[in-house]
Amino acid sequence: MLSKEKIDRINYLAKKAKAEGLNEEEKKEQQDLRKEYIENFRKDFREKLECIEVVD
Repeated sequence: MLSKEKIDRINYLAKKAKAEGLNEEEKKEQQDLRKEYIENFRKDFREKLECIEVVD
């Protein structure tokens, strides 16, 4: 799971992008953080799906 600081940073960059725009360094950081977030989400989701057992 992503740390609270990283999630807060993702949210901050998203708000800043809407309000005033981002410079190139911030855009790169935002892309990297989003990529890391999606990878973690997919990993956690897959683990949960693998634990599901279908019972008839």
